[in-house]
Amino acid sequence: MTHIELIAGVDEVGRGPLVGDVVTAAVILDPNRPIAGLTDSKKLSEKKRELLAPQIREQALAWAIGIATPEEIDELNILQATYLAMQRAVSGLKLKPTQLLVDGNRGPDFGIPAQFIVKGDLKEPAISAASILAKVTRDQQMLELDAQYPQYGFAKHKGYPTKAHFEALELHGPLECYRKSFKPVRRVLNLD
Repeated sequence: MTHIELIAGVDEVGRGPLVGDVVTAAVILDPNRPIAGLTDSKKLSEKKRELLAPQIREQALAWAIGIATPEEIDELNILQATYLAMQRAVSGLKLKPTQLLVDGNRGPDFGIPAQFIVKGDLKEPAISAASILAKVTRDQQMLELDAQYPQYGFAKHKGYPTKAHFEALELHGPLECYRKSFKPVRRVLNLD
């Protein structure tokens, strides 16, 4: 029996926002079913990401999402919470990868050989696919939050610290899903 290499790409989205989960994805692409147009999710329009995400989910050999909550981010710090979410995504794969390609210059111990690649979401299709799934998942969370709390403008800024977001935060105060360890949120809560 021949040994098959199962290479999973891993990426994260949402380290910078003031609200919501940090979302990661792990994807093992099928080498026999290449997907055209994969690149860093930030380089794609929302419409293009929305078209690619179901194709990735359908054609990949395996994929999984991992999250870390705002509470975990506040407890661990954003970097460690991101690592935890990455480990959750990898362990959620229905096939066990033989190697990981991870966007960035470092990461957690996965118990699987891992190669860390700066700008990997531009260079490796599996990381690009993970980037797209993570981004689409997090954006969907922000749209759901926007439907509940339209006064915060989550659909527009996706939780990132924009001028409009700061104004809404000052006016309405932080919701439960805010990251209370982040400086702008601490300031509104008078924790600094």
